[in-house]
Formats: sequence, C-alpha cells, structure tokens
Amino acid sequence: MTRLHIIMEDKTCHGVLTVGRNCASLSMSLSLQPLREVKSLLLKRCPCAIIPHEPLLRCLTWAKEKNWTVAQLSKVLFSDESKFSISFGNQGPRVWRKGGEAHSPSCSKSSVKFPQSVMIWGAMSSAGVGPLCFLKTKVTAPVYQEILDHFMLPSSDQLFEDADFIFQQDLAPAHTAKSTKSWLNDHGVGVLDWPANSPDLNPIENLWSIVKRKMRNKRPKHADELKATVKETWASIPPQQCHKLITSIPRRIEAVIKAKGAPTKY
Repeated sequence: MTRLHIIMEDKTCHGVLTVGRNCASLSMSLSLQPLREVKSLLLKRCPCAIIPHEPLLRCLTWAKEKNWTVAQLSKVLFSDESKFSISFGNQGPRVWRKGGEAHSPSCSKSSVKFPQSVMIWGAMSSAGVGPLCFLKTKVTAPVYQEILDHFMLPSSDQLFEDADFIFQQDLAPAHTAKSTKSWLNDHGVGVLDWPANSPDLNPIENLWSIVKRKMRNKRPKHADELKATVKETWASIPPQQCHKLITSIPRRIEAVIKAKGAPTKY
C-alpha cells in the first residue's frame, strides 16, 4: 500500500488517503496527522503561466465592452485548432502515486516515443459544428486562406445559411496577416475583434475537450483511424450542446471582469 496526502481545511491536520498498490484504482481510508509530519511528502505542481499586465488589461477592456446577448452571440462562428494524438498522452488515464514513484512499473503505461498525431481546424456556432480540416502542413497565411475558402465558408453556409454572421479567430500570425485580412474583406466576412491569450473565452476550446473525453475509450491504431475517430466523434456533437456552450459566454465574460482580465475556470 502507498499513501497520498491531501491538505484539509484545518491547517493543523492533514488528511491521509491510503491508496491500493494498483495506482490506476483507489481503495482508500482517511486518517488525520499533524501537518508537520507529512508536509515534506507533498508533491509540487507546475505553476500556471503568468500573463503580462498589458494583455490582461486588453482582455479586461474587451470583456467590459462586449455586453452581448445570447442572440447576438448566436451569430458568431467560433474557430480554433487542436492537436489529437494516438497515444492520448494529454487526455489518457491517470495514476495515483507518491513522490519518487514516477518510474515504478505499477505507475507506468506503455507509450511510443513519437506518437502519431494530427492537427485539426474546426468551427462551431450555436447551431452546431462545421466540417473539420485535417492540417497537413504548417499553417501559413496562404494555407490559412485555403482553410477559410474550403472549410470556413462551407461552415458558415451550413450553420447560418443565408443569414449574416461574424467570424471569430485567435491572433495567430497567419490569421492576422495582411493578405488574410484582405481575403476576409474581399469575401465580405466580418471578423470579431478578439483579445490575445484568452482561450477561456472561446467555447470551441471546451468542445475540443468534450470530443477528447468521448474518445478516451477508443484506441485508434494509426493516423487514418485517428482521423476517422475524431471525425465521427465531432459529428456526434448535438446542436444542443453547442448552444449550451454559447449561452455560457456571458458568464465567461463576467468571470473575466471579476478576475480583472486573468484566466478563469473556463
């Protein structure tokens, strides 16, 4: 058996979880010990990245100016890119262990040194999801404009039909390049101004996480099978789930204002 220590609200004591030797499952009991006896066993965690003051201020200003209704937000086409790997290293199973057991066989899993992965561009609105684009090369401005032509415009036709819409994208260099701005202007696509370092404001980030959770029990063996699995899972997302994410945006904006532009729970 091994023990995992967790801090209780009472700073004078410590909760000690007794965990079964199979690190992937839990069999636990709870006891109390003085904090000083177990403090040295606490595991350190990586701190969150610090965002400079200026981007925080811009994000806060943006949030205060965007007092949009759900009806207005329903006219936005949100877009983003995400990476999916065969190994599911970023969203796979977790183990319970204490310090010094990182390389213990009972706390390990098999993996490949260079897991196959795919980068994907996708878009969503309150009405549902659009077609996915599997990226084969680095996204330069010309490549991005091809994505806009062959995937963004079809997404807007599918989700908005003949209604007006506004396009959301992050501030990646290919997105903000002069030639990309000209392309968008020539095609009559209005772009939503968007603050840097603000993934918690974009509901499609949550949608990627939902897709990855749904794929946890699936184990594609090669890149083509991975693509097919992602595509199938993406297509299974119901419009109601997309609408629910869109309705959360006013709360996200309120959270950003409360946090003074800093990252939020979203």
